[in-house]
Amino acid sequence: MEMINKIKHLAQFYFKEVVSFRRYIHQHPELSFKEFHTSEYVCKTLDKYSISYKQGIVKTGIIATIEGKNPTKKTILLRADLDALPIEEQNNVEYKSIHDGIMHACGHDVHTASVLGTAIILNQLKNEFEGTVKIMFQPGEEVLPGGSSLMIKEGVLQNPTVDLAIAQHVFPSMEVGKVGFKEGMYMASTDELHITITGKGGHAAMAGEYNNPLIVAAHIITEIEKQFPFIIDSEGVARHTKNNIPTVIAFGKIEGKGATNVIPENVYLAGTFRTMDETWRKEVKGKIKEIVAIISSKYNTQTELNIIDGYPFLTNDASITQLCKQAAIDYLGKDNVENLPLRMTAEDFAYITQQVPSCFYRLGTGNKLKGISSGVHTSTFDIDEQALEISTGLMAYMAIKMA
Repeated sequence: MEMINKIKHLAQFYFKEVVSFRRYIHQHPELSFKEFHTSEYVCKTLDKYSISYKQGIVKTGIIATIEGKNPTKKTILLRADLDALPIEEQNNVEYKSIHDGIMHACGHDVHTASVLGTAIILNQLKNEFEGTVKIMFQPGEEVLPGGSSLMIKEGVLQNPTVDLAIAQHVFPSMEVGKVGFKEGMYMASTDELHITITGKGGHAAMAGEYNNPLIVAAHIITEIEKQFPFIIDSEGVARHTKNNIPTVIAFGKIEGKGATNVIPENVYLAGTFRTMDETWRKEVKGKIKEIVAIISSKYNTQTELNIIDGYPFLTNDASITQLCKQAAIDYLGKDNVENLPLRMTAEDFAYITQQVPSCFYRLGTGNKLKGISSGVHTSTFDIDEQALEISTGLMAYMAIKMA
């Protein structure tokens, strides 16, 4: 309890400064892999508190290191992401984005500011815990191939070798003061489906003179729907009716630049495939290739299918998550710690969870009484900034408990 009180005192002491970190980063958002100013700001903050770091990893990535009393005992990785989204902010706040069409609409400003606060606390307490804490500020979480995967290739999990990893994500539908955990499979893999169908265009009235690629597109969509039927379970997750594996195959774009009386030469489809089983993932992608080939051949069209492999599914190590959850109960009280359902959204921290035992948890940032309830990836997303005092202290306590 003494350590909790120390950490809470420090979290409260640095709270206003952490808020200023968040507001500055929010006001100066940068898109994926272009976070040069944000990276510079993080480095200046680390310099201010004499926290050692290496920069320029995947250009804008940073690894800070805090060594405790026995630095070789264990190494814990904490992750924050730096990038913003191509969204025009609609909030009327003093820290509104100054960059047209770019906004921190997914809370990465919160993650970065929070982990900076955690680093400051841990650095102040480094003579009171064992092990080493590596802090990863990564670029490009929002776009493939994901900055996390690239930083892994550049050795973020080595020298020293990472034993476990922890990350958090804002959760606007959860009230501020609460956090949530889910053991095991938590978030889905994500692959992109891109299909271009080439037929023969022409005047719509001259039916014998064209080969309509829109018909082929329609058959591909309906056949995929037929081959992969699903039900929605009690948690709102789509599951394949035969094997019960969480599965989503959805097309969000169809483009055929024709007209009422013009049959286009080409049609383009774009969609997403998400699941939580790597064997099934491979099987489904093979079946999609087969469906596209058969239907294209049947209608005598040329079809190009491009499946872009995305993030793997995110899995929370059971024992590490249990320890983190208990730390949260100790720090916040049992009533403020919730169990989370599966999510079919994706997150590039999944690459790390596939490599080392990890815990990815949710930080409550909403406040209905204050009207703070907009979801992530919306133009009015914002947080109750009191969450920053909670997040900095809680993550510091988790890291110390894991050491």
